[in-house]
Amino acid sequence: MHSFDYVLAVALLTSPTDAVEPTLSADRFAAVRPAWQKLAVQWEILDSREVRYVLTRPEDFATDLKLLRRRQQDLVDAPPLSDGQRFPERAVISDLLAFNRAYRQQIDSRQAVEVVHWWELREAVQEADRLYHVWDTVRDARCDYYYVTVRRQALKRLREMVGAEAYDAGQLPPHVPMWRFERID
Repeated sequence: MHSFDYVLAVALLTSPTDAVEPTLSADRFAAVRPAWQKLAVQWEILDSREVRYVLTRPEDFATDLKLLRRRQQDLVDAPPLSDGQRFPERAVISDLLAFNRAYRQQIDSRQAVEVVHWWELREAVQEADRLYHVWDTVRDARCDYYYVTVRRQALKRLREMVGAEAYDAGQLPPHVPMWRFERID
């Protein structure tokens, strides 16, 4: 990538979404397109599978640039995709979520019978739902067939849900409210 093309790509991608796009000839567009696509992939605002569709035609330049600018702004504070590696694999998460739903269903059925404990059971259902939401977000972050931008958004939401300190340490809450389980000796 020529240094001018790089500087131009950085300037264009970091400009506000409503900034005026430069007019490029078809030849100039063809010359700089690979560099811009490469930079967008490196910045994780363009999935490598999208390279076939984004910044491919000069007549779509303005629309594609707005898309990439919006992504850059949305993901500027999102964690890098590599952060997802600190969390369990998608298959493991799916098993944990299945257990969460089975637990929730069991609590739901108890609510109808144990009317005297209805409020406590309702809280348990709400806790299970909150934990499900956290783990479902982790699953989104670990889903390889989602575009990189979707997975980074999931990582950003996850960090907001669990807090920066827990996120940075790779510490997640349990998949079910373990504090509700009785100890049997």
